[in-house]
Amino acid sequence: MRQVDTAKLTVAVDSALARLRGYIPPGSLQAYAFAAVCALGAGLFEVWLKWLDQNASPLIAYYPAVAFTALLGGIGPAALVAIFGGVTAWWAFMPPAFSLSLERHGDQINLITFAFVSMLLVLAADHFRRVAKRLEDEEQLRQLAVQELAHRLKNKIATIQAIISVQLRDQPQVRDGILSRLAALTATDHLVEEANGRGAFAHDIARTELGPYAASRVVIQGPNVLLPPKYALTVALLVHELATNSAKYGSLSVPDGIVLLTLRMTDALLEVDWQEKGGPTVSAPQRQGFGLRLLSRALEQFGGGTDILFEPSGVICKMKIKLPVGTTSEPVDEDGKPLTVTAM
Repeated sequence: MRQVDTAKLTVAVDSALARLRGYIPPGSLQAYAFAAVCALGAGLFEVWLKWLDQNASPLIAYYPAVAFTALLGGIGPAALVAIFGGVTAWWAFMPPAFSLSLERHGDQINLITFAFVSMLLVLAADHFRRVAKRLEDEEQLRQLAVQELAHRLKNKIATIQAIISVQLRDQPQVRDGILSRLAALTATDHLVEEANGRGAFAHDIARTELGPYAASRVVIQGPNVLLPPKYALTVALLVHELATNSAKYGSLSVPDGIVLLTLRMTDALLEVDWQEKGGPTVSAPQRQGFGLRLLSRALEQFGGGTDILFEPSGVICKMKIKLPVGTTSEPVDEDGKPLTVTAM
């Protein structure tokens, strides 16, 4: 939970800085006004430090003021804070007070050091600000591109569905099978779009595909893994095929049947187990249809595989997927709450 809280804090800080950068354009009048506030605040903080301890550094409060101003306002306002801080500390806090004379050689070194470090802080913070602004612009462009592509994809799928409905109107079973698979891909595409193109969570995919069935009949267990887009679409198709088969011949075809979907994550290996219980007696099909061929081959492209067992008590499908390095497995939902077991 501590890691989740830290991640949320980081996101909140980044969001706050992004909003502030929107209100304070670099080099603008707002930036110089912000610099004046930072310089005044640092001066008051320095007075308070001196009141607590006469030996406190006369320049320590101005370092963060310079860095923060450069981060938001740019080089000019940050240089103004550095000059104000150096002169104020020289005049007010270095003996003799309220004089521009310096009695101690150490104070001269402190001023020179402050000037040098302030220059480095200004350059580093301004560079970070420029990089952050460029990344924000690229992220906005990426989101716009994702939205546009998603819109085009929806239009294309709607056109394809219309063509299939017309061309296969005399073959309703084939038509409905193709349309249901397209619907599964469309639903997962929507999940990917909501995640800004990063992918889709495994639990969300399962809920989407198993949503038409009673909540008490489907149990999802295990970590909520964020699957990259290509992986998410493939898993959605597999879960759709299993759900369709179960609704026709398996546990979801009878009132008391249930489905257990269990996920396990070990390093970069994701294991997904589908187990049906309480349904009619199951036997292996005499021929392998499209659904079985899809189940057996779809994960090979990811270095994984599928084992399907037609047990009398119900179908058991064990899927293994090698995920990209860095894929996270967090047993919590988006609000940081435990999400190891989900009853739909």
